[in-house]
Amino acid sequence: MFNKTHKFISYFSGCALSTLVLFAGIAQAQVKVSPIVIEAEAKKGQARGIVQLTNTGDKVYRARVYAQPFTYTQNGFKTVESSPNDLTPYLIFSPRELVIQPGQTRQIRMNSRLLSSMKEGEYRAVIFTESLDEIKQQEGKTVSIKPRFGIPVYVRHGKTSPNLTVKSASFNPQQKNIQLLVSNSGSASARPQAEWTLKQGETQIGTGEVNNTTVIAEGERYILIPFSNGDKQVSAGNYQLSGNLIWGDKNKKLPFQFDVTISPEQAAAANKPKEQPGNRNR
Repeated sequence: MFNKTHKFISYFSGCALSTLVLFAGIAQAQVKVSPIVIEAEAKKGQARGIVQLTNTGDKVYRARVYAQPFTYTQNGFKTVESSPNDLTPYLIFSPRELVIQPGQTRQIRMNSRLLSSMKEGEYRAVIFTESLDEIKQQEGKTVSIKPRFGIPVYVRHGKTSPNLTVKSASFNPQQKNIQLLVSNSGSASARPQAEWTLKQGETQIGTGEVNNTTVIAEGERYILIPFSNGDKQVSAGNYQLSGNLIWGDKNKKLPFQFDVTISPEQAAAANKPKEQPGNRNR
């Protein structure tokens, strides 16, 4: 059976899944989904799972359901046309369309059937639920882009495990954060948390935690650590970042420590006031 990550996400507020997968702005129906991630070990080539969708709004929610292969780049989630780890040819799910009345909960049932001759490893697909109702803007114009959200599905065939290393840390002045580059040379994806502390000499600049961030098998991903909160100015200089990656039900811990240098040019770019809409020269 699938192992489920039991969390509920409401898409009414327009929040993104891990990062992940709400598109086209604010969803028009209040929809809660559980789980947000499905992971499984295939037994005799098979694994099953159930996704629950609840309409907590006051309008009928109509959607189609489909699957696509995906990956994670350094910067985040991305669907792809094809992949050697594509689960979609071996994934069966139903229904293909949903009508959920206000207050009602519906289920999507999934079954993967892997061939015994397939290479050992991790196979992945994202199950998308896409609204069939067009989104109307406030001006009354109708656009063809529709909101969708997705549940990543990971099925592991044979012996697989992640192998994480932290490769570097660098400052991104545009996003005003530190990018911690994590590599996964293993055969299974991992979703580590990051505990971190940033200092400049003996002065502590900040400390905190970054929630689970997916690092795909045989891939790399930036974990983003905020340099400062609010409008605090960034100062050029040398900083020290240290902390731990934690994953696998907190049984695995990997310490890291890096020097991060912020140049005067990077500090100036980070402190540059953001351009307000309507202030552009026309």
